[in-house]
Amino acid sequence: MCRDNRQLTAGRKGMTSGNGKQPHQLTDQTMRLKTIQDMRKRFLTLAALTATALFAFAQDYTQYVDPFIGTGGHGHVFLGANVPFGNIQAGPTQKKQGWDWCSGYHYSDSTVIGFGQMHLSGTGIGDLGDISLLPVTDPVQREVKFAHRAEHVSPGYYSVMLASGVRVELTATRRVAFHRYSFPADAAKGYVVLNLAQGIGWDRMTSCSFKQESDRTISGFRMSTGWAKDQRVYFVAEFSQPVRLQENERDTIGVYALDDTARPLLVKVGISAVSVENARQNLQQELPGWDFRNAVAQAKAEWNRELGKIAVKTEDEHAKRIFYTALYHTMIAPSVFNDVNGEYRGADGKTHQGDFTDYTTFSLWDTYRAAFPLMTIIHPEMQRDLAQTFLHIFKEQGKLPVWHLMGNETDCMVGNPGIPILVDIALKGFDVDKRAVLEAAKASAMRDERGMGLLKKYGYIPCDLDPERETVAKGLEYALADACIAKLARQLGRTDDYKYFHKRSQSYRDFYFDRKTKFMRGVTSDGKFREPFDPFSTVHRQDDYTEGNAWQYVWLVPHDVHGLVAAFGGEKPFVSKLDSLFIVHGDMGADASPDITGLIGQYAHGNEPSHHILYMYNYVGQPWKGAEKIRYVLKNLYHDNFDGLSGNEDVGQMSAWYILSALGIYQVEPAGGRYIIGSPLFDEAAVNVGNGKTFRVVAHDNSPENIYIQRARLNGKPYTRSYIDFKDIACGGTLELTMGSKPSRFGVKPADRP
Repeated sequence: MCRDNRQLTAGRKGMTSGNGKQPHQLTDQTMRLKTIQDMRKRFLTLAALTATALFAFAQDYTQYVDPFIGTGGHGHVFLGANVPFGNIQAGPTQKKQGWDWCSGYHYSDSTVIGFGQMHLSGTGIGDLGDISLLPVTDPVQREVKFAHRAEHVSPGYYSVMLASGVRVELTATRRVAFHRYSFPADAAKGYVVLNLAQGIGWDRMTSCSFKQESDRTISGFRMSTGWAKDQRVYFVAEFSQPVRLQENERDTIGVYALDDTARPLLVKVGISAVSVENARQNLQQELPGWDFRNAVAQAKAEWNRELGKIAVKTEDEHAKRIFYTALYHTMIAPSVFNDVNGEYRGADGKTHQGDFTDYTTFSLWDTYRAAFPLMTIIHPEMQRDLAQTFLHIFKEQGKLPVWHLMGNETDCMVGNPGIPILVDIALKGFDVDKRAVLEAAKASAMRDERGMGLLKKYGYIPCDLDPERETVAKGLEYALADACIAKLARQLGRTDDYKYFHKRSQSYRDFYFDRKTKFMRGVTSDGKFREPFDPFSTVHRQDDYTEGNAWQYVWLVPHDVHGLVAAFGGEKPFVSKLDSLFIVHGDMGADASPDITGLIGQYAHGNEPSHHILYMYNYVGQPWKGAEKIRYVLKNLYHDNFDGLSGNEDVGQMSAWYILSALGIYQVEPAGGRYIIGSPLFDEAAVNVGNGKTFRVVAHDNSPENIYIQRARLNGKPYTRSYIDFKDIACGGTLELTMGSKPSRFGVKPADRP
């Protein structure tokens, strides 16, 4: 086995954090030295990658990113300025509120009520929008019109000319937002409205305070409840010229006036979840100067460094824009949550000191499927910190994260999605204590909550006993998480744990699968299937499924596809049912979830439970059928326009599916690292997998017609399997695929199937 990126963090023994900080006492001199060292390491890494990648870093990758993609329709993506995985997402918050405004912005709207420092991207629930600033020429203004033609946005930069004549420009570091306001020449005075009451969606301010420390500095805090039940944001805002408080409205809104409008007003806003002093320290360390152009350039350089981890070669400029915008969208979250001194607010509400980079914004029900498997390939340097974040959340709240937001467990969505992510990191050999992972996963899977108490008693979740409903979806999600635990337990020689969780992972077959109708169905406490039954019908949050119906959920067995084939009675009936999924039509009902979008028959690409289904054809020796549908989705359900996504971005998952599928691979099994080979979209792709290694996918004779793999070679040797292991990707090398216009025998033999 190669000495690959999985051991990049080994040997640190807890001495140094993932962000280069000592765990306890940090002097300013030490931090400056660490910053210099980190910059030097980044430069050397960049130089090494330039030497090893065929195309990488040869161009400006940000030019292919269009952040407007997904701001229309139901994409719900963030629009504004940020850096990869930053805690700051500085951008406009619009007047209208609702489902399509979960990020605070929708392309159909043209009224802005402020520029908040934090936003979500692609969620189905709105929150954040904290510490809103709005530059105005009239002190009573609280909203301003704008035209989209006056907006400009690129990775790390946003600008808009408001109807008032004020030009707003934004950029960011990880923990600091940088604003520049240019007032019109005829403006006698300028004003900045600080609004601490304003939030997005469910968010409601519960307590806030601000004070003017000097004529150039304001500090304070905002506490709120919403999706995150107890969110806390402390801030320090510094101005480039004197401002004075003109009006204090209800102690939540401060109107600040400045006399000199001839020069642009610059505002730096540092934030922290711990304290005002930490916010100040974040600001001073990350953005000590006032050079706005340099800050934009630095943000752009950070984005280029991350986007350049994958370099694609293609004549299709539309696909290139979709691809790099998708890659950009996968790096808005998770978000760094600790401060520059290593402190962070834990899930227990207490302040902790970590020797790792702590993260938040974990939409795990969505992202365990593709976003995190993609991260293990292109962000190996983050895996230790992500694992430590999960394990510390477990220590602080007694279970692994489900949907974690700003130090709060929201318990949103069903299942135990933190388990497959953490186990996947462990099984792929990254720097994490596997025994600690197993114990955290076991404890999380044994809690008497969210239907698990019923699961432990009955072996399944009776649909007539669980008041929260969605029992089939819960049961299937728990089953795949249990399979991950069993896999790790077997590797560690924990036989009893393996047997227990393996048995639970088979509940899909033992209880939910109806061999007569060949669907997964709700089961009552006396062991009978719920009646009446309509596989098309679905009622949002009121039936046996989560944002789906029986047609979509019968396939949610990614951990045991061959077992599901056997439950169907063999490959022939399995394939027949799978073929039918893409052509059958039926009425889902008036109360169906709005998330069920991107339909091909009953396959719903706009929602995550369907995302692995296209790759199931490889398991039964018919990969060409998957190739046809994968190419169709890549070409028809992703576009380079405002309505470019067929469903919610879901914090990177929709885009991660595109990235992996365009490369020609996808991880179906929740943990372990077998990537199923599909149909690569590009002629060539070079993927920086860390440690100076590059994994390339070369598709010879690739074209819109030549979508079927005829034969393959791995590192120059014939390769017949229709899947590739993570270790072969992580070690670097070249996967060559010869494409053709007709199906072939590639991947057909049982020995060549996953």
